[in-house]
Amino acid sequence: MKSKTNFVCQQCGTTSAKWLGQCPNCKAWNSFIEQIAETETEKKSALEKGKLSGKKLAYENIKSISPSDTKERLKTEFKDLNTVLGGGILAGSVNLLAGQPGIGKSTLLMQICAEVAKTKKVLYISGEESAGQVKLRAERLGADADNLNFASSTSGNDIAKTIESAEFDLVIVDSIQTLAMDEISSAPGTVSQVTNCGNLIIRAAKATGTAVVIVGHVTKDGTLAGPKTLEHLVDVVLNFEGDRYGGFKTVRAVKNRFGGTNEVAIFEMNEKGLKEVQNPSAALLAERQNTDGSIILATMEGNRPILVEIQALATTTTYGYPKRTASGFDLNRLNLLIAVIERRTKLKLSDKDIFINVVGGMKLSDSAADLAVCLAIASAVAKRKLDDSYVVFGEVGLGGEIRSAFRADQRIAEAKKLGFTHAIAPAATKDKFVIPVKDLRETLIKYVK
Repeated sequence: MKSKTNFVCQQCGTTSAKWLGQCPNCKAWNSFIEQIAETETEKKSALEKGKLSGKKLAYENIKSISPSDTKERLKTEFKDLNTVLGGGILAGSVNLLAGQPGIGKSTLLMQICAEVAKTKKVLYISGEESAGQVKLRAERLGADADNLNFASSTSGNDIAKTIESAEFDLVIVDSIQTLAMDEISSAPGTVSQVTNCGNLIIRAAKATGTAVVIVGHVTKDGTLAGPKTLEHLVDVVLNFEGDRYGGFKTVRAVKNRFGGTNEVAIFEMNEKGLKEVQNPSAALLAERQNTDGSIILATMEGNRPILVEIQALATTTTYGYPKRTASGFDLNRLNLLIAVIERRTKLKLSDKDIFINVVGGMKLSDSAADLAVCLAIASAVAKRKLDDSYVVFGEVGLGGEIRSAFRADQRIAEAKKLGFTHAIAPAATKDKFVIPVKDLRETLIKYVK
């Protein structure tokens, strides 16, 4: 008898008797994949077996439990990455690293393996590459420690069994989307396979105290592919972001059970692999030319202050509807700021195509970038410059008011270190270095010359 199948959304798990182009629950497109459906008899049988096989849990007083943070942490060669992880990779933890294809996930993990393998036993498991491909990368990065081992597998069962052997201190699994369990008939990368393989690996890691790093794929909009359940299961979720063809790359924790999520590690890629950038501000401003549309922003990446250049270009539109483009800055926020400039400063932008670029491939999520973007647009449209000894930061409200920014003291300290003489910043910032401003219109009139 032919098995009955249904269609399951890979984003939210919604089931349907037929294939649908868009999920009615989460609105994702092309997310339904066919799977063999469990019959009611099978479900009932599983429930009955579960009732009979259960047993009372063994428990202990909370005071007698030793904290997990006392376990040894595995240090990587990157100081800032250790900070992002909360001090290093904790024994028994499961860490998920997600990033765009080609950005350097495998390179980063091989460099981590090379450092950890100097003192600990490491296993690199790849379900995507052959042994020869991994060997070539290892040779290029100088990862030739005796304790570094390799295996090629796409079996979640085999990988979990290997981790349960407790033979290794660190296991890398590249990647979770290529794994499949023998007991599940669906294809690798589906909701059921990713969830169950993830569960198997996590249980094995917790039982043996083995540190595990799992690689995860991302969708075209930058979110982690597969079910959200996987992010809830693991201890640490790291996002590897940046331009795959150049510029800086950042690793930040969006979830961390053993540390904060406000730290960031900044890297650049060269022929010998990834290298930490110790002074990103100086590197980002090294080739700057003070032209109209160029403004220096004092921003924050986690707990680290960075100076970046915001560039704006304004040209007369040749179409009926002006074009707005942003690289490294939220397009919706840009449209909002353009509306504020037009309404509160009387600067005419409706016939201008406006382009914004954050130099160095950085992606800004700092609300204090508003004032710098507004000054860059006004400078480009008016063809006037801001004094090259000024840095700028501050949030702009819909009324054109300039609001305070968090960690202003760290932004100011970074600007002073690089030789800037003043900061155009919200009036609430109390420092002699700051030129206090309250209103966007007055700021543009007074300082864009």
